[in-house]
Amino acid sequence: MKTKQHAAIAALGIMAVAAAAQVAPDAPLCLWYRQPAAKWEEALPVGNGHIGAMVFGRVPVEHIQFNEHTIWTGQPHSYAHKGAVKALPEMRRLLFEGRALELQGENKAARAKQKEAEDLAMKEFMSEPLRQKAYQPCGDLWIEFDGHDKATDYRRWLDLDKAMAVTEYKCGDVTFRRVVFASYPDRALYVGLEADKEGKLNCVVRLNSPHEKAQVTVEGRTLVLRGEVEPGGIHFESRADVGGSTIAVEGNALRVTGATRFIIRVITATNFKCYRDLSDDPAVRCAALLKKSADKSWEQLVTTHVADHQSLFGRVSLDLGRTSAAKNPTDQRIKEFATGNDPDLAALAFQYGRYLLIGSSRAGGQPANLQGIWNDKLKPPWDSKYTCNINTEMNYWPAEVGALGECHEALFAALADLAETGRVVAKEHYGASGWVVHHNFDLWRGAAPINAANHGIWVTGSGWMALHLWEHFLFTQDRQFLKKTAFPLMKGAAQFYADYLVEDPQTKWLVSGPSNSPEQGGLVMGPTMDHQIIRSLFGACIEAAKVLGTDAKFAAKLQELRQRIAPNQVGQHGQLQEWLEDKDDPKNQHRHVSHLWGVYPGNDITWHNKKFLDAARQSLIHRGDAATGWSMGWKVNLWARFLDGDHALLILRNLLQPVGNLKGRWGGGMYPNLFDACPPFQIDGNFGASAGVAEMLLQSHIRNPAGTFLIHLLPALPKAWPAGSVKGLRARGGFEVDLAWQDGKLTTATIHSISGTACKARYGEKVVDLNLKPGQSRQFDASLQ
Repeated sequence: MKTKQHAAIAALGIMAVAAAAQVAPDAPLCLWYRQPAAKWEEALPVGNGHIGAMVFGRVPVEHIQFNEHTIWTGQPHSYAHKGAVKALPEMRRLLFEGRALELQGENKAARAKQKEAEDLAMKEFMSEPLRQKAYQPCGDLWIEFDGHDKATDYRRWLDLDKAMAVTEYKCGDVTFRRVVFASYPDRALYVGLEADKEGKLNCVVRLNSPHEKAQVTVEGRTLVLRGEVEPGGIHFESRADVGGSTIAVEGNALRVTGATRFIIRVITATNFKCYRDLSDDPAVRCAALLKKSADKSWEQLVTTHVADHQSLFGRVSLDLGRTSAAKNPTDQRIKEFATGNDPDLAALAFQYGRYLLIGSSRAGGQPANLQGIWNDKLKPPWDSKYTCNINTEMNYWPAEVGALGECHEALFAALADLAETGRVVAKEHYGASGWVVHHNFDLWRGAAPINAANHGIWVTGSGWMALHLWEHFLFTQDRQFLKKTAFPLMKGAAQFYADYLVEDPQTKWLVSGPSNSPEQGGLVMGPTMDHQIIRSLFGACIEAAKVLGTDAKFAAKLQELRQRIAPNQVGQHGQLQEWLEDKDDPKNQHRHVSHLWGVYPGNDITWHNKKFLDAARQSLIHRGDAATGWSMGWKVNLWARFLDGDHALLILRNLLQPVGNLKGRWGGGMYPNLFDACPPFQIDGNFGASAGVAEMLLQSHIRNPAGTFLIHLLPALPKAWPAGSVKGLRARGGFEVDLAWQDGKLTTATIHSISGTACKARYGEKVVDLNLKPGQSRQFDASLQ
């Protein structure tokens, strides 16, 4: 439904601003610019977990592209391939024979067996259909201003503290200002427009959509957009209620004349009820949402929104020091970060990750996908769905340590759905109990292996995501959550692996397979990452059963199996082996570092296993420092876990520079709006960077074999951050931590206990025991006194 007229309008909107050396807005936590967005990756994101919008800040025609979290291609269906389990024994036989040949040096014959297994899988084992569905854009809001052809004093910014995108400029002697935000309490997108002189706002407001069958009508002072993605699939409705005292219909648009200030209220809904049911009425839902805020003033809308946002965002503050560079526009700061002195940009990236998680993942909504909740394409990269061999999980790395545990709820709700669809896949594909998810899922909760056998058959997506439930418990110590939500899902995931593991004829170890080390090496038996995840999940289930005083027999079974799982191994190059066989190539700089999962985000390899930790470090050195955006996000966290803050910052500097600047194969980095570039845009790198900054300042672990919690203060502080402070970070065991440091050394630390759990605190080589009651705090100096 997009027209040539709107393409022309968009082009006009980016040509009308006269250059001006505007200063930074009075909002320390903000992204800001001296020019409108020329591209989508320059627009500024707002979101509430249900609606996401990209604000271009253009003159004379504003463009706000928006999404609704349940607008996807497809419709309810099962991806399970009925009877696929019949091919499983033959696939395993071929792969085990290939493994034996490889151990004998018969690599060509081994590869032939592998290919035969992959071909069999493609014919008889993969999902039906072979590919999953795609997340879609919803619509575009256009505001065409009369007489705004020559704007001066232009600036726009995204205030992270208030979650508002602001555009400000002058035409003649009149200052115009637009404020856009997405309210979670109201499930609405609001646009506030004002002029500082009476009656100077004259504009036309339009809606349209990229979906061909979408239509716009005018109902009173409301623009109504109705459309469908495909027959039998998602139907949607969007409404833009336009304020202003003088409004007239102009075709399928509304003209506002002589206003000083007015509000546009945008709401949108679909027929999506759940992944099995499309019986909701979007018109009824839209009417109810508009009614909810109809009588509220702008001030009330703002107050409600800001209070909700700050109840989450305001929990953590971070100061890494501010130099004069912090006053520069954000696009300039990104260009200069790698070689400049701008520690505050790292702090901004940390908080931006938290902001984006709040905007894209709230209770009652869908989880954050590959692009969070923001997408303008009908055919987005990788369908903008949920890739759970790293990307979906990385989205939630900042959730717990960044005091945003509630943002995990959308993912946990999706896991409850996936336990249902994944149970069918476990039975049909593996003849197993429990539930399983492979390397992707979508709105319809596809859990079967997709795309191609050489990377689609990867069985530990469910295990990894189930461990997020355990992590939430570790940080909160919420036993009711563990009992009612976490443990049932964790147990179901573990039941699958208990049935799925098979004995390796060569070593007699229990191994995973058929599977792969994500996206390289093809279909194999026994990739290291699988074993780390399964071993960790079994361990978490054993501990959860102990905490809850339940399922002792099942826990004993898992303990027996856990001891037989193939262990981590050190290879000929001093590396941690990625596979059962010692075949890692030290020149391989693949984006995935899957076998290092046990270091981060897992704890399968810790300082108690220094032999394997050193081997993992060697593997990371082999992989190199340049990569895709999300891969560098992972590497920041890994180097922090190795307690090398300077190397972690080196990776962060690589990440926080313009996309394409890095030499070599990958070219990850940041777009001007600080969106992570794989490239193209993938939001996971933003979340990886946010978690990585936190990991440099605070780490917490379950200390084995004692089982107590260890809180490590400033474990990987870079030399380039000699002074700073952080307040409100969370630690495993149910703790809140504040830190301050000067000259690279801790000055004060406050540990506040939420749950009354015992722990140890560490700074450098000093360790003290803490036994705080719920609500109690303890303050330390550098000597932990």
